[in-house]
Amino acid sequence: MIDQQWRKKLENNQGWWERLEQQNSASGARVTRNTGEIRLYAFTCGWMTADLKMMLGRAHGKIRFPVPCYLIDHPKGRILFDTGLHPDCQHDPETRLGGIAKHFHVHYRRGEEVEARLMQLGIEPRDIDFVINSHLHFDHTGGNLLVPNARIVIQRREWEAGKMPELIHANAYDKRDYDLGHLVMQVEGAHDLFGDGTIVTIPTFGHTPGHQSLKVKLGTGDVILAADACYLRQSLEELHLPKLVFDRAQMLDSMLLLRRLQAAGARIFYGHDPEFWKQVPQAPLMIR
Repeated sequence: MIDQQWRKKLENNQGWWERLEQQNSASGARVTRNTGEIRLYAFTCGWMTADLKMMLGRAHGKIRFPVPCYLIDHPKGRILFDTGLHPDCQHDPETRLGGIAKHFHVHYRRGEEVEARLMQLGIEPRDIDFVINSHLHFDHTGGNLLVPNARIVIQRREWEAGKMPELIHANAYDKRDYDLGHLVMQVEGAHDLFGDGTIVTIPTFGHTPGHQSLKVKLGTGDVILAADACYLRQSLEELHLPKLVFDRAQMLDSMLLLRRLQAAGARIFYGHDPEFWKQVPQAPLMIR
C-alpha cells in the first residue's frame, strides 16, 4: 500500500512540473542586466528518487525530490547558488556517480542542466560572476564546469575537506565536480559578499564539514536558501535529522539557527522538499 501511495504521489508531482515547464518555456522571458533591485530565480535542474530515510532517518518509503539551483541577479554581479548535477548524469549516471548511484535514481533530461536554464533566460553561462556552493556534494557542484568564468565562494573548512582523502571518502565527494581550476574564495563563517548586507553566507555546518546556507535580502524581506542544512519542512518542524550526517550535533545546531531566523521573519527555502517546491515560482518568474 505504501509503495502504491508513493507511486501515485510521484506521478501527480511529475505531471504538475511538466505543465509548469511548458508554460515557462512558452513565455520566452529574458533577464536583462540588473541596475536596481535584487532578483532571485529558481531553477529545477533534475530530480532524484531515494529512500526517505536518507532525509528523515526514521522514515520509510521513497521520496522523489528536486535538485534546485538559484540565480541571484544583483547590481554588482550575477550569482548561482549551487549548480546541480553533472551533465553526464543525464545519460550514464551509474558511471558518473559510481557507488552512489545505487542509492539515488536520477531523473535528469537534456535542457535541465544549469547551463540550459541560464540560456533560457538569455544569460550566457560565461557571464556568471560567482558560484556560491553550499557544499561539495555531487548534486550541488556537478554543474560548476558549465560556468567556467565564475569565482567559487565556499567555506574554508569545506574546501579543505574536499582536499583530504579521508574526508573525501567519508563525505562521498568527487573532485571532478569541484577541482576544476576556478578561482576560489574561501570564506570563514558569515561573509557579506558585496558589503551591503544583501548576499550573506550563513555557516550551517553538520551535513558536511563546512556546509553553508545563504541569506538573500529581497525587497519583501530575507530569504534563506538552506540547501542541505534542512532537506524538508518536516526536518525543521520536527528537528528530524537524516540517516547520514557528518556531525549530528552541529547539524542540529544549524537547524536551530534556521528556526531562529524563521522566527525573526525570514523565509526558509528547504533544500529538497517536493511539496514546498510546488510553491516556488520557477524562472522566468521571480521569487518575490
